This record gives sequence, structure tokens and C-alpha cells, in this order.
Amino acid sequence: MDIMRPVIRVMLLALPAVLAAAALTFVGWYAATGDLTRSLLTMTAVLVIACPCAMGLATPTAIMVGTGKEAEHGILFRGGEHLERAQHLTTVVFDKTGTLTRGEPRLTDVIAAGDTPAAQLLELAAAAERPSEHPLAQAVVAGARERGIEPPEPRHFEAVPGHG
Repeated sequence: MDIMRPVIRVMLLALPAVLAAAALTFVGWYAATGDLTRSLLTMTAVLVIACPCAMGLATPTAIMVGTGKEAEHGILFRGGEHLERAQHLTTVVFDKTGTLTRGEPRLTDVIAAGDTPAAQLLELAAAAERPSEHPLAQAVVAGARERGIEPPEPRHFEAVPGHG
């Protein structure tokens, strides 16, 4: 996605308006006074003042429009610095949990290390995650249920927001 496209669109609309205002100023002053020097100075003043203002208004507006369109397509940026760096991207890597591709995380594989069987490990993990409201915890529980494992309700559970 070309991030500069909305900026260019807004500037293409603002620039002709500024040039038209400058031309009208020149014509108006020249018609009223007949003084070419004064008319040129007034026209130049309009250009000097209006062009930076047009760019100053067009750029944030275009960025807002662009980020709004990106959000409609599920692309979110955490801050302006990431948006600026996006123009240098050459590769996009998608995660395997489905967070980006499906819009919600999904358990795909269980790989057990050591002697514990994968099914037992999944049952323990799902039992620990069962009362949690976290999307990754819900994905583990749903993955266990898809595999025919009904995780037991844990005896003690405490959710501490912001502590993982």
C-alpha cells in the first residue's frame, strides 16, 4: 500500500485552489489599482502564506484518510514512526496463529518436549487457560476442544490485568 497516495491526492486538490486564490488576488489588485508591482507582491504573499498552510493541512488530513483506509483493511499502526518506516518494507511475514489471517488467534500445533505426551500437555495448558479472557488463552482452550479434550476447571485462578 502506497502511504503517500492520499497525501498526493489531497495536495493535488489543495494546490490548484491556492494557485487560483493567488491568481484572483493578482487580478483583483491589478484591476483595482493598476499597480503591477503591488499586485505581484500581494499575489506572492498569498502564495507564501497559503502554500505552507495548504501542505500543513493536507498532510495530516491525508494521513488520517490513509490510516482510516488501512484500518478498514485490518492494518493498524501503533504510532507515526512505524507508519513512516512502512515505506521501506520489502517483506511482510504473517504469523501462524491466525491473528492476522483470520482476525483471531488459533492453535495449530502442539509440540511436547520431554516425556509428557502432547495430548496431556494440551489438557494441562487448556485447564490453566480455561477461565482466562485472553484471546491466546481462548485459542488454547478451543484447540483442545477441537481435538476432543475437555479441559477441567481449575481450582484456583486469578487474572491480573496487564501481567500476562
